[in-house]
Amino acid sequence: MWRAGPSDGAPARRPRVAEEGGDDVGELELGAAGRDLPTGTSDMSFEELLELQNQVGTKAYKQLVAGNSTKKQSSRQPSCVADKHRPLEMSAKVRVPFLRHVVPAGKKVARDPRFDDLSGEYNPEVFDKTYRFLDDIRAKEKQLVEKQLKKHRSGEEHEKLQQLLQRMEQQEMAQRERKRQQEMRLALKQERRALAQQGHRPYFMKKSEQRQLVLAEKYKELKRSKKLESFLSRKRRRNAGKDRRHLPLSKE
Repeated sequence: MWRAGPSDGAPARRPRVAEEGGDDVGELELGAAGRDLPTGTSDMSFEELLELQNQVGTKAYKQLVAGNSTKKQSSRQPSCVADKHRPLEMSAKVRVPFLRHVVPAGKKVARDPRFDDLSGEYNPEVFDKTYRFLDDIRAKEKQLVEKQLKKHRSGEEHEKLQQLLQRMEQQEMAQRERKRQQEMRLALKQERRALAQQGHRPYFMKKSEQRQLVLAEKYKELKRSKKLESFLSRKRRRNAGKDRRHLPLSKE
């Protein structure tokens, strides 16, 4: 039976001695033949690659191709060094958890200076001296309201201005009463201090006694301003109305 020989047109196959010889033989053949080989295999045709594989062997050919690929990868890598302070890179393939871990924000706490110990203790005398300029502002506002009240003799605007003026007068009366009680307490304190310096035992008045002193002082003020009778008549009517509510209903 006829068989095609190497001279009949078929390419002669290289014996696989170099592959079985180990890495040293492949490296020697690659070093000897690699001097005349092209440096890049990406531009070579498939026929040239087969011819190169037949020349150097399969193992050496794989090493050559692997070496070219590592050179390309190393050339593509940036030359700059990554900063250690850069933000953390997260993969886009990782699913975001339902409960995210966020930085807790501090809760804003409202602080009322009237009831906060950081603002110090309330001293009426110091408060009145500090905000004494408000009395002049209130007096100017009252004068302005009185002028507006003279312009509007009737109507809804007149009623609003009348209520505003009445509220201002009530605030002034309450402020005068508070100052009068404050002066009375200051006088009692000075009197106790003088008695203590003389060697007497200090006496602290009860709240009921302080209320009686306030009523006596108010009685003197009303008598001096000739408003005592009107005050007493209003007081009697108010007490009579209270007593009438407690009386039993008359049977008809």
